[in-house]
Amino acid sequence: MREQLTSNSDYKRSLLDSLELFRGVFPDDVQDMLQRCDRRDLAAGELLLSPGAKNEYVFIVLSGSLNVHVGSPDTPILATMETGECVGEMSIIEDRDPSAYVIGAEDSHLLVIHQSVLWGMVDASHAFAKNLLVVLSERVRSHNRVIADSYGELRKFERHATTDALTDLANRHAMENSFPREIERCNELEKPAALMMIDVDNFKQFNDVLGHIAGDRALRAVSNILRTQFRDEDLLVRYGGDEFAVLLPGVNGEQALAIAERVRQAVSGGTGNGNDSLIQVPIKISLGVASLRPQGTLDALIRDADAALYRAKHAGRDCVSD
Repeated sequence: MREQLTSNSDYKRSLLDSLELFRGVFPDDVQDMLQRCDRRDLAAGELLLSPGAKNEYVFIVLSGSLNVHVGSPDTPILATMETGECVGEMSIIEDRDPSAYVIGAEDSHLLVIHQSVLWGMVDASHAFAKNLLVVLSERVRSHNRVIADSYGELRKFERHATTDALTDLANRHAMENSFPREIERCNELEKPAALMMIDVDNFKQFNDVLGHIAGDRALRAVSNILRTQFRDEDLLVRYGGDEFAVLLPGVNGEQALAIAERVRQAVSGGTGNGNDSLIQVPIKISLGVASLRPQGTLDALIRDADAALYRAKHAGRDCVSD
């Protein structure tokens, strides 16, 4: 291959133009340095580059192809480098170990350029230097796409981890993160706060009689109504099962009781209106309300609100208690 790259002017120009680093490069400008390059045969599955192993070469694929993996050789293929493309240039430019694993996708034949020869080619040919910049720019764009995709997947995972799949409300995990922060803020500012625990009345019987599909629709119907009843700053979550919790910053006990009664009426009046064939009876809820004590904690607030909800249940359900 070295001989092919350094003989016959037209053939050399055609061959060089097929390689992304040499497009538009005059063979005479780099002929002496091409003679200092080596070649290498890489078997399918053979490791060429890896993180933690210093690299001093740019490898150009003359035939075959290479697979790029990030994290480990067992991760899905990030990219495949075909004939004419190169690998290894980023670790030389950045003067650091490779950031990915490069493995032979098939038996491949490579042109091997040492970093000292690479810099000589940059000095000798404006076209070669421009091509190298283009390759580096594409690598940066590719890395940014990977980062963006990974960030998107992470955000999706985080959303799933903190969002209830059935109602699309925040879940208990989100509550354990957001509620204590808001309670701490209210304590620091000496602002009132209230917690409202909401439970769907006789939900087990509802499920048993109408089935779980109707039960799921009922919970979604309740959650949709609850969304309309609170301010943006209020923190509404599905606490678990048929229970919901709402933290109301800046709201005292008396105000919270009035809000809870309004919510109770909204749910009983907004469900079972015949629009959904699987929800044919009004859904009733019981609510327990508790006020944040001075320097109080989330645990104490939940205990107080749970006790109030218990009193509402034993008072006949479909009511509010504090």
